[in-house]
Amino acid sequence: MSKRVAAAIVVFGLAWAPVFAQAPKAEEKKALTEQQKRMQQCNADAKKREFKDNEARQAFMSACLKGAQPMTQQEKMAACNKQASAKALKGDDRKAFMSKCLSG
Repeated sequence: MSKRVAAAIVVFGLAWAPVFAQAPKAEEKKALTEQQKRMQQCNADAKKREFKDNEARQAFMSACLKGAQPMTQQEKMAACNKQASAKALKGDDRKAFMSKCLSG
């Protein structure tokens, strides 16, 4: 009888060996692709910004995943000032240009 039990154990072990051999191990995890890394970073950045509506978050995520980094208000102000100075705008023309530039 012990030979039958031993034989059954061997057969059972051989039948289940491929299942256990294919199980992924913790150290065999695949490395993240660049796009997956970017997705993780963009998600983390979006959580920090705490968007009020979904459309703003989607726009941010779209720009972030494409690699475009939105300008901060200070960067936008500096860029608009530089453009206004290059065009030699003054007075009301400069105010109108700056308003349009900063809102866009």
